[in-house]
Amino acid sequence: MRDLPCGGLRIVVELELRRVACRSCGAVKRERLDFLADNSRYSKRFAFYVGRRCRSSAIKDIAEELHLEWHTVKELEQQYMREQLRRAGTPGPKVIGIDEVSIRRGHTYRIVVSDLLRRRPIWFGGADRSEASMDEFFTGLGAKKNAGIRLAVMDMWKPFRTSTTTHAPQASILFDKFHVLRHLGDALDTVRKSEYARLAGKDRRFIKGQKYTLLAHRENLTLEGKKSLKLLLTANKRLHTAYLLKESFGQLWSYHREAWARRFFENWRASLKWQRLQPFERFAAMIERHWEGIAAYCQPENKVALGFVEGLNNKIRVLQRRAYGLRDEEYLRLKILTTMLPPL
Repeated sequence: MRDLPCGGLRIVVELELRRVACRSCGAVKRERLDFLADNSRYSKRFAFYVGRRCRSSAIKDIAEELHLEWHTVKELEQQYMREQLRRAGTPGPKVIGIDEVSIRRGHTYRIVVSDLLRRRPIWFGGADRSEASMDEFFTGLGAKKNAGIRLAVMDMWKPFRTSTTTHAPQASILFDKFHVLRHLGDALDTVRKSEYARLAGKDRRFIKGQKYTLLAHRENLTLEGKKSLKLLLTANKRLHTAYLLKESFGQLWSYHREAWARRFFENWRASLKWQRLQPFERFAAMIERHWEGIAAYCQPENKVALGFVEGLNNKIRVLQRRAYGLRDEEYLRLKILTTMLPPL
């Protein structure tokens, strides 16, 4: 049995496991020792050591460092993650965040549900992002815990909303700010593309390759990026107007009363008049259709940290890049569900 290294030396412990024949059924069973990993060639603490190392390093790197097979490292890490989940448990969530992740090309989706108060994902599954897949979460959680959910944060995807109102009708629905702003960014990029197609010659040079300069927050731009943005907005009045509309819309989430938020939105929408910005008009119509779920953020009890969902999505993308080519969905599920848990 391989144990933790000591002083740079590999430690191997020799032991004998007793085999016992059952007099009733005749089966021969081997005794289980609490300090052994599921793979009895390794101690449990060695498995947990490998699991902790894999939180920040790739399986291949740990395998090379510890002189182990790739599949052995993966097996030990999975035992570590399963123990993390067992110890964490699944207490009834009060505020949940619902999102989908693409696990493969071709729009293959799975649903991730997070406990936003405890700041950890609690479910990964479903066959797609349908209502039936969302129902699987609520069915597994149980009616008692469903009744304790007071707020569900999600994008504007109808199947998520329908499933939530069916299983947790008492929960308020809040549409995630970052998904709403993503639609606004798409509207701005559509204007950019139309301007690029409309112009010709040297007038195009300020627009080409500036998608992310327009979509990024100004404070996140480099000095060179800020210079490019200034040139672009000076050269194209229509894009300048669209950019200012995009930047100002984020103020909507700063209000503490729905009436104030509504007045801001009405003024913002009125400023679109005569601008001939059809993508922004379509965006405003979408906000109107989903107003109740967006304005829910004005309620004091709904002031939750929406940035956690976006931060989790970034972590999941990192995990997917690190596990590129690995088609073991159970391994990805364990990685996602344990990414916010403390190490053992």
